[in-house]
Amino acid sequence: MFDVLRVSDPVAVFAVVAFLILLAPIVMGRWQLPGTIGLLLAGAVLGPNALGVLARDQSFILFGTVGLLYIMFTAALEIDMVVLKRSKLHSMVFGLLTFAIPQSLGTLVGHFLLGFSWPAAILLGSLFASHTLLAYPIASRLGIAHDTAVTTAVGGTIITDTLALLVLAVIAGSVRGEVDEFFWYRLAASLGLYVLAILYGLPKLARWFFRNVGRDGVTEFVFVLAVVFGCASLAHTAGSEPIVGAFLAGLALNRLIPHNSPLMNRIQFTGEAIFVPFFLLSVGMLLDLRVFLSGWRAWLVAAAMLATVIVAKWLAAQISSKILGYNTAQARVVFGLSLAQAAATLAATVVGYEIGLFDDAVVNGAIVMILVTCVIAPWQVDRYGRRMVQTMEQDSEPMAVEQQRILTALTEASPSRHLLDLAMLLRKPEHEQPIYPISVIQDNGDTSALVSSAERVLGNAVNYLSQAEVPSTPLTRIDLNLASGILKARRELNASEVLMGWSEQSRAPEFFFGSLMENLLRDRDFSLVVLRPREPLNTTRRVLLAVPPEADLEPGFNNGMMLIKRLSRQLSAPALLITPEKGSDRMFKRMRSLRPDCDLTLGPTDTWPALTRVLKELHRDGDLIVLIGARQGGMARLHAMTRLPEELSESFPNSNLIFLYAGESRTGNPSSVVNPEPATRMT
Repeated sequence: MFDVLRVSDPVAVFAVVAFLILLAPIVMGRWQLPGTIGLLLAGAVLGPNALGVLARDQSFILFGTVGLLYIMFTAALEIDMVVLKRSKLHSMVFGLLTFAIPQSLGTLVGHFLLGFSWPAAILLGSLFASHTLLAYPIASRLGIAHDTAVTTAVGGTIITDTLALLVLAVIAGSVRGEVDEFFWYRLAASLGLYVLAILYGLPKLARWFFRNVGRDGVTEFVFVLAVVFGCASLAHTAGSEPIVGAFLAGLALNRLIPHNSPLMNRIQFTGEAIFVPFFLLSVGMLLDLRVFLSGWRAWLVAAAMLATVIVAKWLAAQISSKILGYNTAQARVVFGLSLAQAAATLAATVVGYEIGLFDDAVVNGAIVMILVTCVIAPWQVDRYGRRMVQTMEQDSEPMAVEQQRILTALTEASPSRHLLDLAMLLRKPEHEQPIYPISVIQDNGDTSALVSSAERVLGNAVNYLSQAEVPSTPLTRIDLNLASGILKARRELNASEVLMGWSEQSRAPEFFFGSLMENLLRDRDFSLVVLRPREPLNTTRRVLLAVPPEADLEPGFNNGMMLIKRLSRQLSAPALLITPEKGSDRMFKRMRSLRPDCDLTLGPTDTWPALTRVLKELHRDGDLIVLIGARQGGMARLHAMTRLPEELSESFPNSNLIFLYAGESRTGNPSSVVNPEPATRMT
């Protein structure tokens, strides 16, 4: 009837899809609805079961599948591992409840209301137990992805989806006659090996790749795509589904892809611009209203399935929220994140249809359920996620007026990419301040060639920062020496941190840590961070934080510790505090009271001169060593610290080193302090 409207030319099809991706958020925004709803409705109206403008061919199926896996992967990738570790019990409680309640209620509805056999009713219940994190990108855009409730919903997803897919495997195997005395052993062994290979093998492979092969953004991005979809493709071999493999791959790569990095920006951009919209359009195309004209049973099945999944998921979210102490907005966001049905639901429906447990009415009822829940879920997350943001803004104290400004000194000899990575890791995104790359040229008369070289270095820095959507303001200074040029620019900008690279090939250590450092440290109003890089910072496994005695009595202690804790959290690398035993508990408690939170433990030394020996005993491959320095006249200033940077450089020639001298005029504001947690000690 509408064949004349069909668009078959591939270029025209992609053009139509591009316009839909562009217009959906704009049109839906007029009614204050998320753009995902517009894409779902567009797929239903323009799909093969309505106007027939677009055909659900192999290209839509391919990109739609990729989009679904991308949602699961990015959801796991954006999990704050500190929050997840702290709320892992929350994830288990919600995961078990959001599986048990829908599974039980769905089984009862299927058997007693719809008249299904027990195997068919149990399989029907597994449809309701699983869910897809369709609305997660909305939570991420609202800035609530690190909230405990959102992390709980994401962590619970893998639990309920895995259990639902296990039900599918068991029911399908029993109907096909595959369940024998060795079935459970085979399933447990294959799943166990699969999970271990991803969670323990993939991080080692990725860390090796980022260290030795990945030197540009394209190579790193393609590597991530390859390993994610490789893990997903092997899921069937292990008796699971690709969505589980994509989620596990995200967890495995979580620590290696910092949130504020060009690679993360590429991953998010590609998914939100192409893959996820294709998935939403392909889901909308599944709806076929003609089936409901064949009789009343199709209406009954669809209504029963839709009512069951909404009631069951709402009950699971409400009960979990009561147990875990979430407010109303958090409970509704958890409900929205756990309501949408897609991948696992389709997989179970197709398998049930193929083995004869489901008929056409169930298939179309599942499609209606998918479409409706995929419309309700984004609306719930968008509406109540905004309330969560408002609540967080009301509860938080006003931000300090003083803004963070990071000045990053670059030269052709210094490793600019590592320095810029460090600047992005230390930057507070909420302040929306640019990073200031600076190149200082010594005035020796003819500086034209040096200026051109400096502009080239700064141009590369601006391009690199733009890949992560981080604003930058490049600066060029001509001065008598490096220290004078940096200090003048620092005062002009009122910069809070100055980052420098230390390369033994470009300048002698005794000069760098001698007259140059002395000149820079005369200005006490900023924090000086010196990086000696040896490998990409995102490959860091652990931070070894060496703090001299009495450092917590210095006026800049809060500033320095907040920088290091932010770095530890961004890298998802636990920090081990190494300081002399005397006063260590006092220092540790003070550090734990500072925001942001991070995985911090205490490992005291006997005396400060024994620091190098202790570091050698504790050091493992992938450790980042951070030494907190002290300025002249400070409480923590020791004579032994003069040679310590050179000594550490010689003792750890292949490790990343950071030397931090905290600024003394910028103390942590009251909002930076939280109630200290009980101290834990690691010896």
